[in-house]
Amino acid sequence: MTRELTCIICPKGCRLCVEGGDNRLTVRGNACPRGEQYAIAECTNPMRTVTAVLRVSNRYDTMVCVKTESPVPKAAMFAVMERLHQTTVTAPVSIGDIVMDDLFGSRIVVTKGAI
Repeated sequence: MTRELTCIICPKGCRLCVEGGDNRLTVRGNACPRGEQYAIAECTNPMRTVTAVLRVSNRYDTMVCVKTESPVPKAAMFAVMERLHQTTVTAPVSIGDIVMDDLFGSRIVVTKGAI
């Protein structure tokens, strides 16, 4: 397997080349150790932070911005979005409030409140 990636860990944006199988991966092109860690994680278990908006049940035409507190598996992103689509909150909510405790191993937190 050979895969080319652009590192997103720092502003350098190193062009990475990952080669090998599931047991042993070799990374070339990284300027720092964090690039190697990123490439291996991206090829073995990609994770993403999900951002979304939720409806506010007791306010007309109001939405609240939320995100996963920690990254979730990339394969679970659509399931996370489906669950969030079915969720509403009741105002008032503030930045940092927890909307859900455990959604694929992450809590859902408010990033922009509604009064």
